[in-house]
Amino acid sequence: MSQLAWHKSSFSSDDANRDCIEVAAAPEGLVHFRESDAPDVVAVTTPAKWGAFVKGVKAGEFDGCAL
Repeated sequence: MSQLAWHKSSFSSDDANRDCIEVAAAPEGLVHFRESDAPDVVAVTTPAKWGAFVKGVKAGEFDGCAL
């Protein structure tokens, strides 16, 4: 995997004790995402599936979910 430019939400703090999701667009057109506290574990999806996930988050489809 080439070096990716990882981004996180502007709502995330720089506090090292707070976890957040980081996302990167890969040259092959896929979307990579990971937890900030486990940067070696990366999941990969398509832009369409990532977009559907983000749309669901914004619509509140995951409100009340806990893992």
